[in-house]
Amino acid sequence: QVQLVESGGGLVQAGGSLRLSCAASGRIRSINAMGWYRQAPGKSRELVASISRGGPTNYEDSVKRRFIISRDNAKNTLYLQMNSLKPEDTAVYYCNAEGSWGPVEKKYESEYWGRGTQVTVSS
Repeated sequence: QVQLVESGGGLVQAGGSLRLSCAASGRIRSINAMGWYRQAPGKSRELVASISRGGPTNYEDSVKRRFIISRDNAKNTLYLQMNSLKPEDTAVYYCNAEGSWGPVEKKYESEYWGRGTQVTVSS
């Protein structure tokens, strides 16, 4: 099985920083796009940032110039450096990975989600 496990969330004051990590494990053949999503209470889940295997990134407008997404392909790990945090960044942050999984004889293409990590920014 494939697992994505997020870490690094917590409580921080406005203007502070946090670094989220997402480690993928299991029958990984190749991870293509990876991304961070967030869901605030009463709101839909939204894309925060994404990164392809080769490195091109994409950011939601409200986090540009504050958040930095990166990945370590050798470690199958995704990161999100969050700076200048605002109360409106408060949400559960989820990791997503699209790729190829499973043993050679039964490989398949799919996406997986982590269970999320809570980020709370106090004013």
